[in-house]
Amino acid sequence: MKSITVTELAERSATPLIDVRETDEFAAGHVPGAVNIPMSEIGNRLEELPSESFDVICQAGGRSARVVEALEARGYDATNVEGGTGEWIAQGRAVEVPSA
Repeated sequence: MKSITVTELAERSATPLIDVRETDEFAAGHVPGAVNIPMSEIGNRLEELPSESFDVICQAGGRSARVVEALEARGYDATNVEGGTGEWIAQGRAVEVPSA
C-alpha cells in the first residue's frame, strides 16, 4: 500500500483527495479541496471515485488505510495519507468548514 505524509499531501496540488470520514466529521473541518465519501458508503459510490490516481484521508489514518487496501484490490491507484486530518490540524494547516 502506498502512503504519504501530511507534509507530502500539502505539497500536492493536482491529486484528488477523498475524505472517508463520516459526514458530521467532514463538516466539522476538512483538508481544503477534499471530497467526502464516507467509508460506510464508498462501496455504493465507486462511480464517484477519480479515474486517475488519488489520495485517501480519514481522521488518523486507520480507516483510510483499510479503504486504500480495498480499492487497490479493485484496481484503483489510491494512496493513504498517514496521520490523517488530525495530523493536518496538529501541524496548524488550514481547514475548510462548510457554511451552514
